[in-house]
Amino acid sequence: MTDENALRAAAALSRPFSVRGLTSRNRIAMAPMTREFSPNGVPGQDVADYYARRAAGGVGLIITEGTYVDHASAGTSGRIPLFHGEDAFAGWAGVVDSVHREGGAIIPQLWHVGVTRSEGAPPVAEAEPVGPSGVSLAGEPKGRAMTQKDLDDVVTAFADAAANAERLGFDGVELHGAHGYLIDQFLWEGSNRRTDAYGGDIVARTRFAAEIVAACRAAVSDSFPLFFRMSQWKMNAYEAKLARTPEELDTLLTPLAEAGVDVFHASTRRYWLPEFDDSDLNLAGWVKKISGRPTVTVGSVGLDGDFFSAFQGNSSSVTGIDQLLDRLERDEFDLVAVGRALIADPEWAAKTLRGRTEDITPFGAEMLKTLR
Repeated sequence: MTDENALRAAAALSRPFSVRGLTSRNRIAMAPMTREFSPNGVPGQDVADYYARRAAGGVGLIITEGTYVDHASAGTSGRIPLFHGEDAFAGWAGVVDSVHREGGAIIPQLWHVGVTRSEGAPPVAEAEPVGPSGVSLAGEPKGRAMTQKDLDDVVTAFADAAANAERLGFDGVELHGAHGYLIDQFLWEGSNRRTDAYGGDIVARTRFAAEIVAACRAAVSDSFPLFFRMSQWKMNAYEAKLARTPEELDTLLTPLAEAGVDVFHASTRRYWLPEFDDSDLNLAGWVKKISGRPTVTVGSVGLDGDFFSAFQGNSSSVTGIDQLLDRLERDEFDLVAVGRALIADPEWAAKTLRGRTEDITPFGAEMLKTLR
């Protein structure tokens, strides 16, 4: 990186970001990435060290991997961390302390997998997959449609998790409303075939998500921000769309913003791709323009391949971030979430801010096998 580019990166990325009571020392966030290194759902010292290394390496905001809320059908692995129970909370308290000692802010991502749950899987083997309509993302029969009691129980589980996050000293929470998991299953017409108040047009399909947001907002203090992760694409449905036009996106975002979302985290596979025709704004840019809320962008930052290639055993090379800086300098979005580049190099943030990009470690798929 030339001196000029290094100064440009530092100027754009080093600015603090604040929302409610959360302040990130810079614009770099760690993206939530499932790692499955929490046996029985309890994050240990190795998990605390893993996140703390990224904070020590200059990341301003850590967004944890997805964590299961307290509902029997929420999860599908015994090694993904829980966000309920004394043992898990003790582990998370250690994570929070470790990250704060290194100067980072940290928020947990709260998660329910919905109908993507594998039957018979832990953490509750007998729990049935549930979703809006009892169909998989491919439209095939799976699990069962949620009753009103199911919906109410899940809303309560998210609200309780948000309250516990604040109690444990986290700096906010993120609700996982993306990638074809439970909240997103209600948002997407492909998986939501309900004919009651939770299904139908776009506004009706946002009702469940908005109820979760409102319940979380009521469960925490005014100083505690709520992030909401959203995406157009779903697992195994990469071309799916919640909104095909800016007008449809407005209709989707308005109920969520009114319910209490402070920051939208707009997940894309490649941050540089325009979301709609006739504009080069990416999804985070459109969401910010329409909602007026701050946004987080994400998607192959600093790497030449998207994350799906990693699961196929492929590595990715380090690339420049000039396009990212172009967009950040014109305030298209507010925070930049970095994923696999931070798995590869815990010091990615510090090296980028100091113009040492030639020293950044490239990503190799084998790195997913350990907590480095």
